[in-house]
Amino acid sequence: MSQRPLRVVITGASSGIGAATALAFAREGARLVLGARGVAGLDDIAQRCRGAGGTAEYRQIDVTDAAAVAAFAAEANTLLGGIDLWFSCVGVGVVGKYADVPLADHRRVIEANLLSHMNEAHAVLPIFLAQDHGTWVNMISVGGFFATPFGAAYSASKFGLRGFSEALRGELSKKPRIHICDVYPTFVDTPGIDHAGNYTGARLSIPPGSLAPERVAKAVVRLARKPRNTTVLGAPALALKAGQFAVPNLSAAMMNGFMEYWSQNAEPGENGSGALYDPPATPSGVEGGRRNPEQRQAAAVAGAAAALGLAAVGVWLWRRRDSTD
Repeated sequence: MSQRPLRVVITGASSGIGAATALAFAREGARLVLGARGVAGLDDIAQRCRGAGGTAEYRQIDVTDAAAVAAFAAEANTLLGGIDLWFSCVGVGVVGKYADVPLADHRRVIEANLLSHMNEAHAVLPIFLAQDHGTWVNMISVGGFFATPFGAAYSASKFGLRGFSEALRGELSKKPRIHICDVYPTFVDTPGIDHAGNYTGARLSIPPGSLAPERVAKAVVRLARKPRNTTVLGAPALALKAGQFAVPNLSAAMMNGFMEYWSQNAEPGENGSGALYDPPATPSGVEGGRRNPEQRQAAAVAGAAAALGLAAVGVWLWRRRDSTD
């Protein structure tokens, strides 16, 4: 296998998982082209990538603009002399009951989380086909399997992304050197929670056991060498999937109850659209800073146990239903 530096394009690279992944590839000496809306964040991460051993160029881009994405892909291809891996990592969210959130904000979530990824795939797949190889990594989330009350548009976008990827894999099934890879993490501690729209009246937070962005980044780097269709990250994910299969509406009902309780009892917060329409003016970095390092391992174990319990309850209810039919 050739050991030449990987040629990598990452969108959503100015903070969070995208930034962590850029740095992880840079440590392997990759040549990078980074894209995002926020110039301050892009400049910060590009400089850090160069210091880590990679090369990095960046361009400001709104990936909801299909023509801009096509031009960005063409320029990246020229700069790098080909593209080995393209990581579609743009993602936004808005938290609140569906009817309480302005429809324009729901639309923005769909545009950013679903249509932008479709724009990117449409731009890079012809490049992959021309060079007869390439890996497209699609950042989804475990929300692509489980409905997320208080995040209906987010849920719609992630379910849509999962179906989109599966369709592309079917179309490319006769191209063994072109790979469509999906990544499904559970909650990740990134600055994204600070960027989200919020219509709950409560201060947004993350649950115990949330992942470090670097863990997701490592998984994406592995896909460059060993592509696989589906990568699930976070101990509770597989157990939750089992529970969802057994009783499809159980997890959504439980999540809704939790969100209602949380929104009524959490610290007050300001409602608004967050960074849905305008990027942060200053660098946001990689970490969200909400995890307690001393409790991370214990929280992850507790999260896994809770998820296994949910799966067990789901299976029990399913069997009980069948026995009474």
